[in-house]
Amino acid sequence: MNGKRPAEPGPGLTGKKKKKEVIADFSDAVTEEILKKQVAEAWSLRTPFRHEAIAMDMDPFLHCVIPNFIQSQNFLEGLQKELLNLDFHEKYNDLYKFQQSDDLKKRREPHICALRKLLFEDFRAWLSDISKIDLESTIDMSCAKYEFSDALLCHDDELEGRRIAFILYLVPSWDRSFGGTLDLFSVDEHFQPKQIVKSLIPSWNTLVFFEVSPVSFHQVSEVLSEEKSRLSISGWFHGPSLTRPPTYFEPLIPRNPHIPQDHEVLYDWINPTYLDMDYQIQIQEEFEESSEILLKEFLKPEKFVEICEALEKGDVKWNSRGPPNKRFYEKAEESTLPDILKDCMALFRSEALFLLLSNFTGLKLHFLAPSEDDEIEDTKEEEAASAPDSTEEGMCSTSSEPENNQAAISDNSQQSNEQTYPEPEQSEAHKESGVPTCQGELRHWQAGHYTLIHDNSKTEFALDLLLYCGCEGWEPEYGGFTSYIAKGEDEELLTVNPENNSLALVYRDRETLKFVKHVNHRSLEQKKTFPNRTGFWDFSFVYYE
Repeated sequence: MNGKRPAEPGPGLTGKKKKKEVIADFSDAVTEEILKKQVAEAWSLRTPFRHEAIAMDMDPFLHCVIPNFIQSQNFLEGLQKELLNLDFHEKYNDLYKFQQSDDLKKRREPHICALRKLLFEDFRAWLSDISKIDLESTIDMSCAKYEFSDALLCHDDELEGRRIAFILYLVPSWDRSFGGTLDLFSVDEHFQPKQIVKSLIPSWNTLVFFEVSPVSFHQVSEVLSEEKSRLSISGWFHGPSLTRPPTYFEPLIPRNPHIPQDHEVLYDWINPTYLDMDYQIQIQEEFEESSEILLKEFLKPEKFVEICEALEKGDVKWNSRGPPNKRFYEKAEESTLPDILKDCMALFRSEALFLLLSNFTGLKLHFLAPSEDDEIEDTKEEEAASAPDSTEEGMCSTSSEPENNQAAISDNSQQSNEQTYPEPEQSEAHKESGVPTCQGELRHWQAGHYTLIHDNSKTEFALDLLLYCGCEGWEPEYGGFTSYIAKGEDEELLTVNPENNSLALVYRDRETLKFVKHVNHRSLEQKKTFPNRTGFWDFSFVYYE
C-alpha cells in the first residue's frame, strides 16, 4: 500500500482534466494587409487577380480560389475524421443525387466548432472587408459526400439572403477524369446558362467561393470514380439580396391540331389487340381509375424493328436542347428523318390516333369522342322525361347507372371551377376554338442528359404519351425514367421506366410536374451487350383537349 497522500487540488488544478480547445487558422498570406488591399481592389474593379495564395477571376462570374486555406494538416485530418463519423442522408430529386450531413450549425465536435468559428467570424470579417458587402452572422453550412454517379446539376444558388457561396474540399488526390468538378456556365442575352466555360478540379484544403447572382450558374459534374469519395463542406454567407432581372419566359412550343389521316393507318402500325373495341373499353376503365397506363408491344413487331434500325443507323441529325438549368438532351431535326421515322411522327399526329387515344382515356381529343357534357345532357333529358311520373319512391330507382352520372356531374363542375385559373394564351385560344391539339418530338437520351423542374414549369391538364426504343436491359439505376411529382413536394407520384415498344399514357393536372432523371454513367453498362448503343430514344407527345 502506498503511504503517500494524494495531492490536494491547488488553485490551478481541477479534479477533471480540461479538454484542450481546438483552434483553426486560415492562411496568413490571405490576411496580409497589402494582399488584402489588392484583392479588395480587384473585387471592386471586377478585374482578375493572381497570387500564389489566392486567385480571383471574373469569367464567367466572380469566383475565387484559395489553396492551402487552413494552416494545420493535423487540424484538417481531425476535421475529416469528425465529418466522416457524422450521419449522412441521401439527397435525391430532379436536380441532385448525393449524401449530406445534418446542418453543422450546432455540432459540438471540436474541429467542426473551430471551423465554424473560423469561417463565420474571422473569414466572414475578411470577406466583408474585401467585398464591401455587409455579411450577416447567419451560419449556413453542411457536409456533402459525392460518390460514383452522384451529381448536382445546373443551378444558380439564388435564394433570399444568400450572397457568397463557399466550398472547402477535403478530397484525396483528385484528377479531372474522376469527375466531380465544379463547372461554371456562361450565360446568353436572356441571362440563361449557355455552356460550361470553366471547370475547377477539387483539391485537398482548397477553398472556392463565388458571388451568388442571377448569372452564377454552376454544377457539380457526375463523380466517375468508383473508389474515391468527394468530401466537402459548403454553405453561404448571407447579406442584402441583389435585385434580379425580370424573369425570362421561353417562347411557347407550337401546338397543332391533328393531321387528317383515316383509321387505316392504325391497322398498318398498331398491334391489333389494341384496336379491339372491347379491349379499348377495358383500357379506358383502367386508365380512368389511375390516370395512367402502360400498353406493352404497342406497335406491330415489324414496324418497331424498322424504327429501331433507322435510329441505330445514325442518319438522323440531332440538336442539343437547353438551357441546362431546365433541360439537356438531343432532339431530332424532323426534316432529316428517314421516311419510317417521319411516318411514325405522323402517326402520333394523325386524326385516327387522336380518336384512338380518346377511346383509351375517355378524354375528348376528337369531336366524335363522347364527352362528359354529352353524358350530362343525356342524363338531364332522361330525368326530364321521367320527372312528371316519378314518385319519391320511384326516384330511388331511376337510372341503372346513378354512380356514373353523379361522377360525370361532379367531375364536370370541378373542371368548370378549375377553368377560372389563368392559362397560357395559346391554350386559351385552342380551348375557345374547341380544337384538341398536340406537340411532340423524337428524343435521344444518353449519359449526362436530363430535364429539370424549374420556376416557370407550366402546369395544365394534359395527356403525356411516351413510346420507347432501344432500351433493352435498361435499369432504373441508370436514370432516364420520367418521374411525376406533386407541386411543392419531392415524393414521386409515379415513375415511368423506359421499356421497349411500350406506350406510356399519363394524364396530369395543374398540381403535377414531371422530369426525366439524369442519365448517369452506370448506363454505359449497356455497351457490354450493345457495343454500338449509347442510351435510348423516345417519341414524346403531349395532347390537350
